[in-house]
Formats: sequence, C-alpha cells, structure tokens
Amino acid sequence: MSTPPTPPQEPEQPSGAPAPPSAYPYPNPQSPGPGAAGGFPPPAAPVPGRQNFYATPTLAGQPGPPGGPGQPAAGYPYGRQGPYPTVPPPPSGGGGAGRAVLWVAVGAVVASAAWAAGVFLTGGKDADADLRGYTAPANLCSSTDYSSFETEYPDNDGTPTHNALKDAALDESYCSINLKKTGSSYADAYLSTQVDLHKKSDPGPEFTAMWKNYQERYPGYDVETVEDIGEEAYLVSEDTTSGSTSGSLYATLAVRDGWTTYTMSYSTYLSSYDEDKDPPSLEQVTDWLKADSKTTLDQIKD
Repeated sequence: MSTPPTPPQEPEQPSGAPAPPSAYPYPNPQSPGPGAAGGFPPPAAPVPGRQNFYATPTLAGQPGPPGGPGQPAAGYPYGRQGPYPTVPPPPSGGGGAGRAVLWVAVGAVVASAAWAAGVFLTGGKDADADLRGYTAPANLCSSTDYSSFETEYPDNDGTPTHNALKDAALDESYCSINLKKTGSSYADAYLSTQVDLHKKSDPGPEFTAMWKNYQERYPGYDVETVEDIGEEAYLVSEDTTSGSTSGSLYATLAVRDGWTTYTMSYSTYLSSYDEDKDPPSLEQVTDWLKADSKTTLDQIKD
C-alpha cells in the first residue's frame, strides 16, 4: 500500500498592527482593515488530505468589531467514509435473526441520516434570535434622538443621510447628521447612529472583544464600561483639543442588548480657523451620547 502524500504546510500570515484611524472627520471603528472584504484576512487555502467542514469564513455583521460559519465544504465532515455508519453484515447462517439484525442496522442508518440532515439544516440548535423587540427602520434618522446636542448645535441638518439593509441574516439601519452652530455654513461636528439586528448568530462574544479591547488595536483611545444601557455598553473616546488651537474630539457609545447592537458616534475637528467655535467638553459629549442613545433605543422598539 502506497504512503499518502504529506499535506503541505500552511503559509504563515504576515504580522503587523493596523494603522490607527484618521482623526478627521472621525475614525470609524467598523472600517475594514487590510485583507479580504470586510476587513478580515483572506481564508487559508484548503489543504489536500485534510477534512474541512467550513469552506470560508463569513461576516455576521460592527465593529464593531465579526465572523461566523461559512458554507459546508465539499465532502463529508465526519471523515472519508462519509457521515453514515457502515451497516454491519448479518450473522452467518441467515434466517429470521439475521434479517432482524440487518433491519435494525438499516434503521440506525436512517435515523443517523435524519439526525445529520437536522444538524446541517438547523446548525445543531433551534433557537430564535434574541432581538429584544428592536427594529431596524428604513429611515433611522427619523427615530434618532439628538436633542441633547441641540443647545450646542441649534441649526438642524435639513438633509441627513440614511440607508438600510434587510436580509435573512442581518437587518441594519444607519443615519449620519451634520451638526451646526448658529450661523455656520458648514458642519461643525458629525453625529451618526447605527443599529444591527443579528438574526442568525449571537454577536455577544465578538462585540465584547472588539469594543472592550478597542485600545489594544488603536492605542491612544480610552475605553469605559457604561452601566444601565442594554446588556453591555462601552464608551470609546479620544480628545486632543485640550490646550491647543487644533485637534479632534471623538466618542462612540457602543451598546449590545441581546442579539441587537447599536452605536452612536460624535466627532469634531478644531483648526486654527475655528478659535471662536470651541467644541464641547468630552464629559458633555459623553452625557449627551448616553441620554440620546437611551431615547433612541426606546424609539426603535416595537
């Protein structure tokens, strides 16, 4: 019997930390990094002779920051013989006893086939998505509360930007608003909201990994755990405006409640031409994000 060929070694992935986000107009924690679409590295090539149940990784939706099972690869996940057990031969001599054993074995094969089909079709569980009653409206701007910012930025944006996605796996809504001080002809700050309804997978572990450890990927940002909003929430911020005629102020509140995730982000950039337009303090912005996020989340519930 010939010796099977030795599988080739998988190539090492290049190392290197991603570049920090731009400070203007504002960093995007969910922006794709280097690699394949969606910011994840390309999947490793299949190795000959090795069983692979999942062919490619797929995204489960922000930061962010996400992943999920791909499609079953060609072949069987249970080994080279296929997913069904081998039927044992009947005892020698034939007769009724032999036929009975054979039918029991055939029944075991059928039951095993039904079980395997159930695993393939349901993913091994039959659980509904825990969306906590949230919806992803077609126009999230109409449901976004930003009244806390209106004292500082009284000129409303007449044409906010919004878009939405509806899919069997994910519903998503996004809104972007320009914030203007009195008399401004251009935006003095930027506000955005996004809600994601993960209908096929629990985003909890990846949400925690991405936001709780945000400063590990982007040094210079502060991360604070926020209580009393959703199941878990984190505030990510950076302020370089103190004692300078230029700089940026950025803050994002990221919330997860069940399988629903939500972010509200604020950013502003101060230049030497804006000395008469001092930005609000980080503490003010933090309070505004918390208050308006609570109201917005209540407004997008059924």
